[in-house]
Amino acid sequence: MRVTEGTNYEVIRDSMRRSKGRMEGLQRQQATLKKLNAPSDDPIGASKVLELRTDKVNNDQFQMNARLAQSFLDNTDHALEEMSEIAIRAKEIALSQASGASSTNDTRLGVAEEVTQLFNRAVSAANRRIGDRYLFGGYKTQRPPVDSDGRYQGDQGQMMVEIAKDVFLSMNLPGLDVFNTHPESALDGKRQQGYSAQQRQPATELDETPRAENVNLFDELQNLRIGLLTGDLDSIRSTLERFDDLQARLVANRAKVGARIQGLESSTNALERHNVTNAQLNQALEDADIAQVVSDLAKEETVFRSALASSQKLIQPTLLEFLK
Repeated sequence: MRVTEGTNYEVIRDSMRRSKGRMEGLQRQQATLKKLNAPSDDPIGASKVLELRTDKVNNDQFQMNARLAQSFLDNTDHALEEMSEIAIRAKEIALSQASGASSTNDTRLGVAEEVTQLFNRAVSAANRRIGDRYLFGGYKTQRPPVDSDGRYQGDQGQMMVEIAKDVFLSMNLPGLDVFNTHPESALDGKRQQGYSAQQRQPATELDETPRAENVNLFDELQNLRIGLLTGDLDSIRSTLERFDDLQARLVANRAKVGARIQGLESSTNALERHNVTNAQLNQALEDADIAQVVSDLAKEETVFRSALASSQKLIQPTLLEFLK
């Protein structure tokens, strides 16, 4: 088969074009420090890099959700601590004033004012909020969950946040769970409000199942205050065990909040480790090895120069060049 001059030209031009293209790619890697500058450089690697970037965006959102939830839970814990201190102080007052031998009408009237202040502190703690969102109102976060008389106005809503893929955590405690020793009984009582005696149906045998007595923090503070003002020692003594129950309930809720905070910290640490692993993998896929790029670029320049030198031998001089 005869090799024409045109064929030689095409072979040389194609060889030099490929070599020049490789040099341009290596120069681009040297300039950007990236070996993936376009999906065509490595389609599989580019797909994996995009997946890792999406994963990073999702993890950043999960961490933001976790920080919001931790802010809610930290403030909830502070409010519970304050209410626990209120319950302890109220029990101390009831214990000191429960006997006629250790108290008088004058002393009881004096400490009744302190119980009033404890009640106001409890209402303030129950209406704690972050920004314009109240902590203990359930889904009703835009208005105070407890009014000035100690009546709960919120609901049982649990605000769930996603702190990891398909992992959800409640960042709030509904007020009924906090202020009452038996939230279910309190909720039943709340549902019955607004019904007249004529509308209520006779109780069945199932309805007569005994339930544990519900104790409400605000009601007990009011009962203690009234007992002190009226000198009713039996009423004062009856609050002692109830304040114990309330204190136990508040401690249990603080333990629940602490467990959630610990879960948040574990989840956040796991996300940070995951991000570090993804960053290392992304670096291996995307970043260029500069030493290798410089070496390859020098080799490619040698190849290109060799192609130029070879072309001079393959391309025969034309008649016009010979005449020159």
